[in-house]
Amino acid sequence: MQRDSQHSDRRRRTGVLGLASCLLLAGVVAGCGNGAEEGAGASPSAGSGAGQAGKEVTLVIGAYSVAKDALQEILPRFGEEWKEKTGQDVKFQESYEASGTQARAIAGGFEADVAVLSMEGDMDKITKAGLMGTDWKNGANGGMITRSIVVMGTREGNPKGIKDFDDLTNPGIKVLYPNPQTSGGAQWDINALYGAGLMKSEEETGSKDEAAAKRFLVDIHKNIESMDKSGRASMAAFEYGVGDVIVTYENELLARVAQGVHYDIVTPSRTILIENPAAVVDENADKHGVREAAEAFVEFLHGDVAQEIFAENGFRPVSENVAAKWDDSFAQPEKLFDIGYLGGWDEVRSKLYSDRGIWYQVLAGQ
Repeated sequence: MQRDSQHSDRRRRTGVLGLASCLLLAGVVAGCGNGAEEGAGASPSAGSGAGQAGKEVTLVIGAYSVAKDALQEILPRFGEEWKEKTGQDVKFQESYEASGTQARAIAGGFEADVAVLSMEGDMDKITKAGLMGTDWKNGANGGMITRSIVVMGTREGNPKGIKDFDDLTNPGIKVLYPNPQTSGGAQWDINALYGAGLMKSEEETGSKDEAAAKRFLVDIHKNIESMDKSGRASMAAFEYGVGDVIVTYENELLARVAQGVHYDIVTPSRTILIENPAAVVDENADKHGVREAAEAFVEFLHGDVAQEIFAENGFRPVSENVAAKWDDSFAQPEKLFDIGYLGGWDEVRSKLYSDRGIWYQVLAGQ
């Protein structure tokens, strides 16, 4: 099923991609209170967690890059609510990176009070580092604050006639998706492609054929033009003119279209439901004395104010109230599966992304 929006050789272009990524990821940009830094930032200074009975509290947010635009709107709204409730001003130290990179940074010592990541598997990295428990999944919506699906974006008018994931195997099609080794978004993309191949084989034979799903991935990867470090960097490369079609989050494309960029959005017939978590990093929030504010912020992310902003930025809301309002704004694929269809995250990590897993074999041409 294809949804067209009226908006807008085969060598790797390392120089171009490097420039696009640098333009995207460089420097410190103006943020809420403090700065919004692209890249895992330094640990907060001593005393920055004014969870004491002071007039100011600082929250350190470690987030994946695709959520940046929405969070830039949400943070000041939370600040207003917190000020009204407690009398305290909130300042934010923000870091935005590819989800896997961000998770490794937090696990390795970046003292984020709240993690906003692309997938549950990245939260597991922080849990395994002993910085938080698994009870974050017991919160509202299973700890998930947004949803999306994996779709494709093409140049305006869809000049290559892309209709489904199958078309990504066609000769001469230049495909972009980010690198699953650094990007949680990329793992969602690869999960979607692999799952679509698995589902197609099941429809044709009555059982899931992992070999057929792997061949499908191999055939698509033969057409890869670029694998960037994050979903946002991949989008930047596409906007710079690299490739014919990008495999990415629906919300990423919807946000760009809303900003006046002219792409067509193609919804595959079979694709995966993306779910994105947020949680308090217990060890750090307690260390900085900001647990109360951190928990309130995560709760705020589930509320209608934040959910409305997420929806405006192309995410599918988890709030039932907001979801009902926005339901007609999102295309519905013919067959939507979730991570459970692939056996859950533990099996996916083992089967697809381990050192000798299916994705390793695809990269190695095996």
